[in-house]
Amino acid sequence: CPGSPCLRRQAAMAEAAGDAGLGPGPAQEGAELAAVIGATVPTGFEQTAAEEVQEKLGSASRISRDRGKIYFAVPARSLPQVHRLRSVDNLFVVVEEFKDYQFKENKEDALKDLEDLVKKLPWTDPLKVWELNNSLKKKKTKRKKHNLQSPASKEKPNDGGEEGGPDHKDTNDLEDYAQNIACVEPAGSQDTEKPQGVASQNGGEEEEEDNEQLDVRDEVQASSGSGTKAGDGQTAEGEAKVLKFRVTCNRAGDKHSFTSNEAARDFGGAVQEHFQWKADMTNFDVEVLLNIHNNEVVVGIALTEESLHRRNITHFGPTTLRSTLAYGMLRLCDPQPTDIIVDPMCGTGAIPIEGAAEWPCCYHIAGDNNPQAVKRAANNICSLLRKNESKDSSTALGVPLDIIQWDICNLPLRTGSVDIVVTDMPFGKRIGSKKKNWDLYPACLMEMGRICTPGTGRAVLLTQDKKCFAKALSRVGHIWRRAQTVWVNVGGLHAAVYLLRRTWERAEERRSFW
Repeated sequence: CPGSPCLRRQAAMAEAAGDAGLGPGPAQEGAELAAVIGATVPTGFEQTAAEEVQEKLGSASRISRDRGKIYFAVPARSLPQVHRLRSVDNLFVVVEEFKDYQFKENKEDALKDLEDLVKKLPWTDPLKVWELNNSLKKKKTKRKKHNLQSPASKEKPNDGGEEGGPDHKDTNDLEDYAQNIACVEPAGSQDTEKPQGVASQNGGEEEEEDNEQLDVRDEVQASSGSGTKAGDGQTAEGEAKVLKFRVTCNRAGDKHSFTSNEAARDFGGAVQEHFQWKADMTNFDVEVLLNIHNNEVVVGIALTEESLHRRNITHFGPTTLRSTLAYGMLRLCDPQPTDIIVDPMCGTGAIPIEGAAEWPCCYHIAGDNNPQAVKRAANNICSLLRKNESKDSSTALGVPLDIIQWDICNLPLRTGSVDIVVTDMPFGKRIGSKKKNWDLYPACLMEMGRICTPGTGRAVLLTQDKKCFAKALSRVGHIWRRAQTVWVNVGGLHAAVYLLRRTWERAEERRSFW
């Protein structure tokens, strides 16, 4: 695809990789602010996220013992690229990490140690990174408000989708989870900046990237040339604002004498005393993270107010897939330029929309047998087009994606015409039933085998009904071979993503469409 978004993205990645070869610790040669970034990712796809970080930022990642987290070091100027990673849900800058923290057996002593820890932590550089990240979000907000005045963005979305529907969050095997603070004081009126979905799309990508790079260089220079406003615990001259904060504690392990609530409360009290910030549970400026996994303790400052997986879907269905999980599934099958990628059970279109945004040199086809699902997916595609047009209407070229209503067991596609099949199969809980899956799964695998190219075709399938899938796969073993299994957590359910490879065997043809 000469001159295509694919090649432009690869060139941008290569440039970023050349700039980002920094390890953890202070900036090399004392010239540049660096940060260790922590990222939460869909459980099971930690290695996928690490590979994306290496590819796009040129930084090696360390996968945490606590599932669903990775850590990597980057220069502060790379923050815009960090926010454009497709595989991460939430980001935070690491203040300090303790790989073997020794907790006291007595509850009061253990909590007192956490309080005393606050004064010993190196807050200065992480708070500079937080300030830089905040200033970038404000610039993005201004640009977004300006772009929203274009005629294309004023069109109302089509009616017929459930907007702001259920959000299926990964629930790790945490003993308990708490979002608590030392105390809550009445909050004054304050406008907080909303997080921006900064995942790059096709239209206007280069121009926005260049603007962000210029902005971040200016901010880095300003940050290194002045003191840290947030870290000093005092406001600058003539500035009356006092920062508001909360502490969020995530704890896993059965050998702790305290709860997450107690850890967040006491640690938050020490943070408030150290910085003289105001505690506020909802209208906060700074979110301090205290992650405790057995004897591993990580203190960080959140860089995202809302999960980055909320980037594509505006019309939700009963089982909308997270965009980050969709990206992990797509990456698993290694799409190549000109590949034809099909999602035969697309639901709200999370997988094909993510695919069209990240792999525009492939052609994506989505379909579902439910007309309401097809309508929601079409509305989500329209939202993506409007987002691209609002960035730069002169370069918005549409997306390589079509959607159709069809029967999964009788697809209107030529035999051997498809390179990749990626889909989220019915779990038999919210849609369908486990009993119906015993007939549906074998029929689906047979039809997918028919449309896929023998020898090179592959399929990536997500399901929680593992017993039924294993039985169905054994019945079609002559056309599909299982190459890899990734165990994932989907809305608290233990599910699996299967990578299948098409054999050279000829699949049974049900009927001809041509």
